[in-house]
Amino acid sequence: MVSNHNRQKKIAVINDLTGFGRCSLTVSIPIISAMKLQCCPIPTSIFSNHTGYESCYFDDYTARMQPYIDEWKKLKLSFQGISTGFLGSEEQIRIVLRFLDDFVSEDTVVVVDPVMGDQGEAYSTYTPEMCREMKKLVCRADILTPNLTEACILTDNAWHEGKWKLSHVISLAESLNEMGPDKVVITGIPQGGYIANLCCEKGKEPRFVRTHRLGTQRCGTGDVFAAIITADAVNGIDFQKSVRRASCFVKRCIQKSIEMDLPPTDGVCFEELMMQLPTL
Repeated sequence: MVSNHNRQKKIAVINDLTGFGRCSLTVSIPIISAMKLQCCPIPTSIFSNHTGYESCYFDDYTARMQPYIDEWKKLKLSFQGISTGFLGSEEQIRIVLRFLDDFVSEDTVVVVDPVMGDQGEAYSTYTPEMCREMKKLVCRADILTPNLTEACILTDNAWHEGKWKLSHVISLAESLNEMGPDKVVITGIPQGGYIANLCCEKGKEPRFVRTHRLGTQRCGTGDVFAAIITADAVNGIDFQKSVRRASCFVKRCIQKSIEMDLPPTDGVCFEELMMQLPTL
Protein backbone atom coordinates (compact mmCIF):
# COMPACT_ATOMS: atom_id res chain seq x y z
CA MET A 1 0.00 0.00 0.00
CA VAL A 2 1.38 3.43 -1.01
CA SER A 3 1.52 5.93 1.85
CA ASN A 4 -0.26 9.24 1.34
CA HIS A 5 1.44 11.95 3.37
CA ASN A 6 -0.85 14.70 2.12
CA ARG A 7 -4.16 14.03 3.85
CA GLN A 8 -3.73 17.01 6.18
CA LYS A 9 -3.09 20.63 5.18
CA LYS A 10 0.55 21.58 5.66
CA ILE A 11 2.65 24.74 5.73
CA ALA A 12 6.38 24.67 5.04
CA VAL A 13 8.16 27.38 7.04
CA ILE A 14 11.69 28.35 6.00
CA ASN A 15 13.42 30.26 8.78
CA ASP A 16 16.11 29.97 11.42
CA LEU A 17 15.65 27.89 14.57
CA THR A 18 16.37 29.92 17.70
CA GLY A 19 16.30 28.04 20.99
CA PHE A 20 15.63 31.01 23.27
CA GLY A 21 14.12 34.42 22.65
CA ARG A 22 10.75 33.52 21.06
CA CYS A 23 11.32 34.21 17.39
CA SER A 24 11.48 32.47 14.02
CA LEU A 25 10.55 28.77 13.95
CA THR A 26 10.02 28.49 17.71
CA VAL A 27 7.16 30.95 17.23
CA SER A 28 5.78 29.69 13.91
CA ILE A 29 5.54 26.01 14.81
CA PRO A 30 3.24 26.32 17.86
CA ILE A 31 1.06 29.09 16.40
CA ILE A 32 0.46 27.34 13.07
CA SER A 33 -0.19 24.08 14.93
CA ALA A 34 -2.72 25.82 17.19
CA MET A 35 -4.53 26.95 14.04
CA LYS A 36 -5.03 23.26 13.09
CA LEU A 37 -2.40 23.04 10.38
CA GLN A 38 0.73 20.92 10.22
CA CYS A 39 3.87 23.05 10.36
CA CYS A 40 6.89 21.59 8.54
CA PRO A 41 10.07 23.57 9.30
CA ILE A 42 13.12 24.00 7.10
CA PRO A 43 15.89 25.50 9.27
CA THR A 44 18.23 27.97 7.59
CA SER A 45 20.49 28.20 10.65
CA ILE A 46 20.58 27.24 14.31
CA PHE A 47 20.92 29.79 17.10
CA SER A 48 21.11 29.08 20.82
CA ASN A 49 19.40 32.46 21.28
CA HIS A 50 18.90 35.38 18.94
CA THR A 51 21.53 38.04 18.27
CA GLY A 52 19.89 40.61 20.53
CA TYR A 53 21.73 39.01 23.46
CA GLU A 54 25.41 39.57 24.28
CA SER A 55 26.49 36.29 22.68
CA CYS A 56 25.03 33.24 21.01
CA TYR A 57 25.91 29.91 19.41
CA PHE A 58 25.36 29.87 15.64
CA ASP A 59 25.41 27.09 13.04
CA ASP A 60 24.87 27.93 9.36
CA TYR A 61 22.56 25.32 7.81
CA THR A 62 22.94 26.38 4.16
CA ALA A 63 24.88 23.29 3.04
CA ARG A 64 22.28 21.00 4.61
CA MET A 65 19.15 22.69 3.25
CA GLN A 66 19.05 21.12 -0.22
CA PRO A 67 19.67 17.52 0.95
CA TYR A 68 16.98 18.07 3.59
CA ILE A 69 14.54 19.32 0.94
CA ASP A 70 15.45 16.46 -1.41
CA GLU A 71 14.09 13.98 1.13
CA TRP A 72 10.74 15.80 1.05
CA LYS A 73 10.72 15.43 -2.73
CA LYS A 74 11.15 11.66 -2.30
CA LEU A 75 8.10 11.66 -0.01
CA LYS A 76 6.13 13.63 -2.65
CA LEU A 77 4.95 16.11 -0.05
CA SER A 78 2.57 18.89 -1.04
CA PHE A 79 1.96 22.14 0.80
CA GLN A 80 -1.01 24.47 0.95
CA GLY A 81 1.23 27.19 2.39
CA ILE A 82 4.90 28.14 2.15
CA SER A 83 6.28 30.85 4.40
CA THR A 84 9.76 32.38 4.39
CA GLY A 85 11.49 34.42 7.08
CA PHE A 86 15.08 35.47 7.69
CA LEU A 87 17.48 34.28 4.98
CA GLY A 88 21.18 34.75 5.59
CA SER A 89 22.77 34.64 2.15
CA GLU A 90 22.24 34.81 -1.60
CA GLU A 91 22.54 31.02 -1.75
CA GLN A 92 19.76 30.54 0.79
CA ILE A 93 17.45 32.75 -1.26
CA ARG A 94 18.30 30.71 -4.37
CA ILE A 95 17.54 27.49 -2.50
CA VAL A 96 14.14 28.93 -1.54
CA LEU A 97 13.45 29.89 -5.16
CA ARG A 98 14.21 26.31 -6.22
CA PHE A 99 11.97 25.04 -3.41
CA LEU A 100 9.11 27.11 -4.83
CA ASP A 101 9.76 25.67 -8.30
CA ASP A 102 9.49 22.16 -6.85
CA PHE A 103 6.61 22.51 -4.41
CA VAL A 104 4.27 25.35 -5.41
CA SER A 105 0.99 24.14 -6.93
CA GLU A 106 -2.25 25.87 -7.84
CA ASP A 107 -3.51 25.68 -4.24
CA THR A 108 -0.28 26.83 -2.55
CA VAL A 109 -0.17 30.25 -0.85
CA VAL A 110 3.34 31.74 -0.70
CA VAL A 111 3.95 34.23 2.13
CA VAL A 112 7.22 36.15 2.20
CA ASP A 113 8.37 38.10 5.25
CA PRO A 114 11.48 39.78 3.78
CA VAL A 115 13.29 40.41 7.13
CA MET A 116 15.84 42.79 5.58
CA GLY A 117 16.13 45.60 8.11
CA ASP A 118 14.43 47.98 10.53
CA GLN A 119 14.48 51.61 11.69
CA GLY A 120 15.61 52.81 8.28
CA GLU A 121 18.67 50.55 8.01
CA ALA A 122 19.28 47.24 6.25
CA TYR A 123 20.72 44.52 8.47
CA SER A 124 24.51 44.22 8.31
CA THR A 125 24.18 40.81 6.62
CA TYR A 126 22.22 42.28 3.69
CA THR A 127 24.43 43.07 0.71
CA PRO A 128 23.18 44.76 -2.49
CA GLU A 129 23.37 41.32 -4.15
CA MET A 130 21.11 39.82 -1.47
CA CYS A 131 18.64 42.66 -1.94
CA ARG A 132 18.46 41.88 -5.66
CA GLU A 133 17.87 38.18 -4.93
CA MET A 134 15.17 39.05 -2.37
CA LYS A 135 13.33 41.08 -5.01
CA LYS A 136 13.17 37.89 -7.11
CA LEU A 137 11.61 36.07 -4.17
CA VAL A 138 9.13 38.89 -3.59
CA CYS A 139 7.95 38.48 -7.18
CA ARG A 140 6.95 34.90 -6.31
CA ALA A 141 4.91 35.85 -3.22
CA ASP A 142 1.14 35.85 -2.97
CA ILE A 143 1.31 37.72 0.35
CA LEU A 144 4.13 40.04 1.44
CA THR A 145 4.61 41.32 5.03
CA PRO A 146 7.39 43.95 5.07
CA ASN A 147 7.92 46.67 7.63
CA LEU A 148 8.40 50.26 6.45
CA THR A 149 12.18 49.90 6.14
CA GLU A 150 11.87 46.77 4.01
CA ALA A 151 9.17 48.36 1.86
CA CYS A 152 11.55 51.23 1.12
CA ILE A 153 14.48 48.92 0.32
CA LEU A 154 12.41 46.72 -1.98
CA THR A 155 10.98 49.68 -3.91
CA ASP A 156 14.22 51.74 -3.95
CA ASN A 157 12.60 54.53 -1.98
CA ALA A 158 14.39 56.70 0.56
CA TRP A 159 13.68 56.29 4.27
CA HIS A 160 12.84 59.37 6.33
CA GLU A 161 12.46 59.97 10.05
CA GLY A 162 9.27 61.25 11.62
CA LYS A 163 5.65 61.01 10.57
CA TRP A 164 4.84 59.23 7.32
CA LYS A 165 2.10 60.54 5.05
CA LEU A 166 -0.55 57.90 4.51
CA SER A 167 -0.46 58.55 0.77
CA HIS A 168 3.27 57.77 0.76
CA VAL A 169 2.77 54.45 2.58
CA ILE A 170 -0.06 53.51 0.19
CA SER A 171 2.22 54.30 -2.75
CA LEU A 172 4.88 51.98 -1.32
CA ALA A 173 2.34 49.17 -0.92
CA GLU A 174 0.99 49.61 -4.43
CA SER A 175 4.53 49.49 -5.82
CA LEU A 176 5.03 46.20 -3.99
CA ASN A 177 1.75 44.88 -5.46
CA GLU A 178 3.12 45.69 -8.91
CA MET A 179 6.15 43.47 -8.20
CA GLY A 180 3.87 40.43 -7.99
CA PRO A 181 2.13 39.88 -4.62
CA ASP A 182 -1.67 40.11 -4.69
CA LYS A 183 -1.71 41.09 -1.02
CA VAL A 184 0.69 43.33 0.88
CA VAL A 185 0.62 44.37 4.51
CA ILE A 186 3.17 46.99 5.58
CA THR A 187 3.64 46.58 9.32
CA GLY A 188 4.72 48.79 12.20
CA ILE A 189 3.71 52.20 10.82
CA PRO A 190 4.00 54.81 13.63
CA GLN A 191 0.95 57.05 14.04
CA GLY A 192 1.30 58.99 17.27
CA GLY A 193 0.10 56.75 20.08
CA TYR A 194 -0.82 54.04 17.60
CA ILE A 195 0.93 51.45 15.47
CA ALA A 196 -0.74 50.81 12.12
CA ASN A 197 -0.59 48.09 9.50
CA LEU A 198 -1.60 48.86 5.93
CA CYS A 199 -3.51 46.20 3.97
CA CYS A 200 -3.25 46.61 0.21
CA GLU A 201 -4.95 44.06 -2.06
CA LYS A 202 -5.08 44.26 -5.81
CA GLY A 203 -8.51 45.51 -6.86
CA LYS A 204 -9.51 46.73 -3.37
CA GLU A 205 -9.24 49.97 -1.42
CA PRO A 206 -6.22 50.07 0.92
CA ARG A 207 -7.14 49.85 4.62
CA PHE A 208 -5.21 50.78 7.77
CA VAL A 209 -5.56 48.62 10.88
CA ARG A 210 -4.46 50.46 14.04
CA THR A 211 -3.72 49.35 17.59
CA HIS A 212 -2.49 51.34 20.60
CA ARG A 213 1.29 51.43 20.98
CA LEU A 214 2.43 49.47 24.04
CA GLY A 215 5.85 49.49 25.69
CA THR A 216 9.08 49.09 23.75
CA GLN A 217 9.79 47.06 20.63
CA ARG A 218 10.04 43.31 21.27
CA CYS A 219 11.67 40.66 19.14
CA GLY A 220 9.58 37.99 17.44
CA THR A 221 6.37 39.99 17.01
CA GLY A 222 6.81 39.91 13.24
CA ASP A 223 7.12 36.13 13.36
CA VAL A 224 3.90 35.87 15.39
CA PHE A 225 2.17 38.16 12.89
CA ALA A 226 3.42 36.28 9.81
CA ALA A 227 2.48 32.87 11.25
CA ILE A 228 -1.12 33.99 11.80
CA ILE A 229 -1.34 35.59 8.35
CA THR A 230 -0.03 32.40 6.71
CA ALA A 231 -2.31 30.04 8.62
CA ASP A 232 -5.35 32.24 7.99
CA ALA A 233 -4.57 32.38 4.26
CA VAL A 234 -4.46 28.58 4.09
CA ASN A 235 -7.67 28.39 6.12
CA GLY A 236 -9.43 30.77 3.72
CA ILE A 237 -9.82 33.74 6.09
CA ASP A 238 -10.36 37.19 4.56
CA PHE A 239 -7.06 39.10 4.39
CA GLN A 240 -8.18 42.24 6.22
CA LYS A 241 -9.83 40.16 8.94
CA SER A 242 -6.60 38.19 9.27
CA VAL A 243 -4.51 41.36 9.65
CA ARG A 244 -6.89 42.62 12.35
CA ARG A 245 -6.71 39.28 14.17
CA ALA A 246 -2.89 39.16 13.96
CA SER A 247 -2.59 42.77 15.13
CA CYS A 248 -4.94 42.17 18.06
CA PHE A 249 -3.14 39.00 19.13
CA VAL A 250 0.30 40.65 19.00
CA LYS A 251 -1.00 43.56 21.10
CA ARG A 252 -2.44 41.20 23.73
CA CYS A 253 0.84 39.27 23.83
CA ILE A 254 2.81 42.48 24.35
CA GLN A 255 0.45 43.55 27.15
CA LYS A 256 0.77 40.18 28.88
CA SER A 257 4.55 40.28 28.54
CA ILE A 258 4.61 43.72 30.19
CA GLU A 259 2.40 42.44 33.02
CA MET A 260 4.81 39.53 33.55
CA ASP A 261 7.79 41.92 33.47
CA LEU A 262 9.55 39.93 30.75
CA PRO A 263 12.68 41.49 29.21
CA PRO A 264 12.01 42.79 25.67
CA THR A 265 14.78 40.52 24.36
CA ASP A 266 12.71 37.50 25.48
CA GLY A 267 9.96 38.28 22.96
CA VAL A 268 6.25 37.99 23.75
CA CYS A 269 4.68 35.29 25.90
CA PHE A 270 2.23 34.08 23.27
CA GLU A 271 2.00 30.74 25.10
CA GLU A 272 -0.14 32.41 27.79
CA LEU A 273 -2.76 33.43 25.24
CA MET A 274 -2.80 30.64 22.65
CA MET A 275 -6.29 29.53 23.66
CA GLN A 276 -7.64 32.97 22.68
CA LEU A 277 -6.28 32.86 19.15
CA PRO A 278 -9.05 30.83 17.46
CA THR A 279 -11.73 33.13 18.90
CA LEU A 280 -10.29 36.52 17.90
